[in-house]
Amino acid sequence: ARRNYAPGQHGQKRAKLSEYGTQLREKQKKKSYYGVGEKQFRGYFEMASNKKGVTGENLLQILESRLDNVVYRLGLGASRPQSRQIVTHGNIEVNGRKVDKASYLVKPGDEVAVREARKENPVVKENVEKGATRPVPEWLELDSKNLSAKVLRVVTREEIDLPVEEHMIVEFYSK
Repeated sequence: ARRNYAPGQHGQKRAKLSEYGTQLREKQKKKSYYGVGEKQFRGYFEMASNKKGVTGENLLQILESRLDNVVYRLGLGASRPQSRQIVTHGNIEVNGRKVDKASYLVKPGDEVAVREARKENPVVKENVEKGATRPVPEWLELDSKNLSAKVLRVVTREEIDLPVEEHMIVEFYSK
């Protein structure tokens, strides 16, 4: 029989998570979701707080505009870690130039494509075939024949389908 509490003599006395704990957990979820380390995440938070607008939304926009995330959203990678690997192995070009940094931030108007020499990559081809049923976000325009896409605009908060409470991350870093 499974118990609804942790093992040991003190398992039933587990205290409720503090406000700090819930904020920390929210930040850690986003870090792991996007595959970003603490130092880089803090840098993104600084960028977001220096931009005009709501800091939490700015942070999510920055995270969504990472090249590895864009590759994932386009369906060229089955998961974010696989998309990161596709980028770091030099399979992607932005505006005709090879980019192998997963943290590269794309801007509206950028052209993201699989490099000509890598278009026969079986992993990418398989992902595109499987990803045909997965919808491409409205802020991206995919040309699946040429394995290229265009970034139309910056993503809006409503288009980010993650269960994020970005205000908790802002509160965490504002201490």
